[in-house]
Amino acid sequence: MKRTEPRETIAAALRRERERLGVSLAELARRAGVAKSTLSQLEAATGNPSIETLWALAVALDVPFSRLVDPPAEPVQVIRAGEAPVVHSEHAAYSGALLSSCPPGARRDLHVITAEPGAVREAHAHIRGTTEHLVVLAGRWRVGPIGVEVELDPGDYVRFAGDQPHHYAALAAGSSAVLVMEYQ
Repeated sequence: MKRTEPRETIAAALRRERERLGVSLAELARRAGVAKSTLSQLEAATGNPSIETLWALAVALDVPFSRLVDPPAEPVQVIRAGEAPVVHSEHAAYSGALLSSCPPGARRDLHVITAEPGAVREAHAHIRGTTEHLVVLAGRWRVGPIGVEVELDPGDYVRFAGDQPHHYAALAAGSSAVLVMEYQ
């Protein structure tokens, strides 16, 4: 199975979702708080988006993040370790790889995330009704809504509202976790 390049997938998804809403490139850029030139490059598959930019666009389009980064489904999909399309943060040593998105009618996405100690990944509020579930695989994490973050060790689980600003911070090198985004 040939995997689509992440930039091509993102470009097609942005065009599709923008056209679905019936908004111009300039209007979507304004709503998301990104430069029109950045959005133009992303739709042309020449830009290199950060997680922050993609989340801002997903919120402005009122769609789950996965709708922008997940390629069309194959009958059987295997993603080997290290082969999932990875999107990096602009402000922290943090990256996410989407493993599975919601099929029509379902409202959840599955990610593997990694981070290194240093800058905190500041996540803006996602679409209304979002709940995040996190299971720590390795390292240590401090995560949760601003002001009520919790520290987690391998095997620990946390659930919190993702429709409010929240943080992800690695407290140990090589931190990784499974993140399930649940949408209502």
